[in-house]
Amino acid sequence: METCIRSPQDYMRMALELARKGEGKVSPNPMVGCVVVKDGRVIAAGCHEAYGEYHAERNALLHCQEDPEGAELYVNLEPCCHYGKTPPCTEIILEKKIKKVYVGCLDSNPKVAGKGIEILQQHGVEVVKGVLEEECRAVNEVFFHYMERKMPFTAMKYAMTLDGKIACETGDSKWVTGREAREHVQCLRNRYRGIMAGINTVLEDNPMLNCRMAGGRNPVRIICDTRLRIPRGSQIVETAAEIETIVAWNARAAGEYRKETKTAAEELKETTRYLEKKGVVLLDIPLKSENAVSQLDLRQLFVNLGERGIDSILLEGGGTLNASALREHLVQRVYAFVAPKLVAGAQAKSPVEGKGIQRMKDAVKLESIEITSVGEDFCITGRIGEEEPCLPE
Repeated sequence: METCIRSPQDYMRMALELARKGEGKVSPNPMVGCVVVKDGRVIAAGCHEAYGEYHAERNALLHCQEDPEGAELYVNLEPCCHYGKTPPCTEIILEKKIKKVYVGCLDSNPKVAGKGIEILQQHGVEVVKGVLEEECRAVNEVFFHYMERKMPFTAMKYAMTLDGKIACETGDSKWVTGREAREHVQCLRNRYRGIMAGINTVLEDNPMLNCRMAGGRNPVRIICDTRLRIPRGSQIVETAAEIETIVAWNARAAGEYRKETKTAAEELKETTRYLEKKGVVLLDIPLKSENAVSQLDLRQLFVNLGERGIDSILLEGGGTLNASALREHLVQRVYAFVAPKLVAGAQAKSPVEGKGIQRMKDAVKLESIEITSVGEDFCITGRIGEEEPCLPE
């Protein structure tokens, strides 16, 4: 496998490109790529292809075109050193007598966290750390956030017109953006483990919230439905047996909503029984406060989702849910698809509602911004810094 690549940075960029091939397939594991170089030639390359399968280093070293003894190995994440679904990567690196290992960044998993590098060094392998470290952490922003905080990494996505509307005053929203932008959203649904929407989105649009790209993976659908109003005949309920579906609700609020009915308790019990029979997982989440009969404690919901192994969420909520998530510091990234259209209307909905910030200098700012053209539209994405202010109550 010949190549003209020469510098450690070039080889690491090659490893990063390989790593991205695991997008939507390896979660909750990180995306990892590996390149093996001997005498200035790439003799093997591989990536972590799917959750539960061999890691990148083992995939590469098992497919070398020649004996890798004395070779250099480039990998964007510290090699693992523990037995999980597959053997540790440090084991095969030592077995194949690799001379030098270039590592992009350390692993935050406490089972590894520097131990992989330590084992290699103890056996005489030279290790160079921090090659393109920032880029290597960025490709696995979901993994690092989840591993370090035990909470899902959350990306808020919305489409709006140039004057900041997500729908006309009539409620019509088909379509804000063009076909290319909508296809790009399917890539995001494949990338993130879960997708979250509010009950109003379900009531108004009856969406599927699935992934419609070739070879894509359906995200876990999470519906915030405090009073349990989700229609039995909705696409979400009808397909819950095929696509993992979670409805977050609150038993007290649901009971209050039905209190005018003499048979409220029986009706609520029958509703929950029906939904569970259809395959819906019901999570009874506390309310944000005793007086907030329509607002779930989103932070507690996210903790529960993290405990269920959901490492990332694509938030496709309306303005109310988006505002609530921002207010609770639960959003790490924003994808704003902007269409070059104007619809006007003082009552037309915007992507983030709730109580607004009073002074422009206190606005929530994005960093590491990227702007790309997607068909006739634009996608603006960036990270929300950990120290950024949240929206007011």
